[in-house]
Amino acid sequence: MRKIRKGDDVVVTTGRDRGKRGTVLRIVDADHVLVEGANRVKKHQRPNPMKGLTGGIIEKEMPLHVSNVALFNPGTKKADRVGIRKLDDGKRVRFFKSNGESVDA
Repeated sequence: MRKIRKGDDVVVTTGRDRGKRGTVLRIVDADHVLVEGANRVKKHQRPNPMKGLTGGIIEKEMPLHVSNVALFNPGTKKADRVGIRKLDDGKRVRFFKSNGESVDA
């Protein structure tokens, strides 16, 4: 089970975009996530008429390492660490380490 999933509200904890909040758009691989509005770069793109792409300078999000983002806790209004707990029925759920509330509730 992953501690950070697609659609989660996260806070960037380190780097140039420290403190920015955004939604996880997709999981790139085991260690990287794409966060909406964070780690934006300018990319020079060549036109490709076969794909219908126009040339120019575009802005796009680049992947961030999972260790540089933390889940946003709406209860405390801060970034929080996440743990995984097994319920009595065998189901595994994520919970916030600070107050013990369930993330997936």
